[in-house]
Order: sequence, then structure tokens, then C-alpha cells
Amino acid sequence: MPRTLSKTQVEDFRDRLIETATRLFAERGPDAFTMRQLAAELGCSAMTPYRYFKDKDEILAAVRAAAFDRFAEAMEEAFNQPGEAAAERGAAVGDAYVAFAFGHPEAYKLMFDLSQPDEALYPDLVRATARAKKTMTQYVRALVDGGILEGVPETMGVVFWAALHGLVVLQLAGKLAPEYDFETVRGEIFRALFMAFAKKA
Repeated sequence: MPRTLSKTQVEDFRDRLIETATRLFAERGPDAFTMRQLAAELGCSAMTPYRYFKDKDEILAAVRAAAFDRFAEAMEEAFNQPGEAAAERGAAVGDAYVAFAFGHPEAYKLMFDLSQPDEALYPDLVRATARAKKTMTQYVRALVDGGILEGVPETMGVVFWAALHGLVVLQLAGKLAPEYDFETVRGEIFRALFMAFAKKA
């Protein structure tokens, strides 16, 4: 008979399960990932993960939701720095985005370079994804409200995100030529975008 675990023990094991699953999904891909491999990595019985999740698709959804939440939290912290002007807060959000992507490349790839069938079946993943997308719009809205940029914040946020994501993926894949420094290219991209969206006199 399984021993009774405290709430803290359950939460700690679930966190460790998600952390281990993140690495396994990134290393092997969803198709090669198995619950038995996960149990072996965790040092538990093959049936233990099923006490927390019904199958590997549910684990993948939980892995991605946890990553989106950590990502959103990092950008929210950057945006909510007191006393900073809109431009500085926007720059801080960009820095937080890049720091997360390069600090947690496995999670980042699972978040954005992977889609799941029937994502709507996983409410926590839907919630976390929406939270992350909101953080990529709110700083643009602040720039519009501050009279720095003009346009539709939601659309502009997607444009900035697409540009930064593309550059991050090139860097993570080692496809950015040595003569093109990441920060230099990033600066030029955003200089061009800011010029395009700058509020007209």
C-alpha cells in the first residue's frame, strides 16, 4: 500500500517530475519519451508518475504550462519595476525574454517550437500560454500610452515577439554567423521596428 505523502512532499515530487520530464522531452522528443524512462530517472516505480498524470501528453502539457508561467513571471517582474519610464521597462522586458531563453533553452524550445494536439484540453496550459502572451503586449501598450509608439499594441507585440523569437532561435541553433553578434543584430532589429512604429509628430 503506497505511503501517505504530505502536501509538501507531493508538490516537491511533482516539481521534480516536471523538471526531469522537461529535460527528457527536450533530449528525446515527445515520440521517444516514455513514462518508464521518466520513472527510472526519478528513481521510482513505473506506476508512480501515473499517480500524478494520466499519460505523457498530460505531462507534456504540465511541462509547457510550468515553463510559460516561469517565462511570464520573469517578464512581469521586469515590467513592474517601480519608477522606471515606459522605454526602460520595455527594454527590461526584452532583456528578461532573452535571459530566460538562453538560461532555459530546453523549456524555451518546448514552449515555442512544439505544439500539442488538442491543447484546449489542458486548461492550465491554455491559462499559462495566455499569461505569457499578455506579458508580450503590455509593455507595448505602455509605450503607446506614453506617446512613444503608435499602432495596435496587440499586433505590434506579435511583431516584436516574432522578430526576437526568430533571432533567439538562430542563436540557439548556432546559425548566427560569428560576424553577426547577437546583441548587435537585436539592437538593429528593434531600432528599425521602433522607427517604423514611432509616433508621428
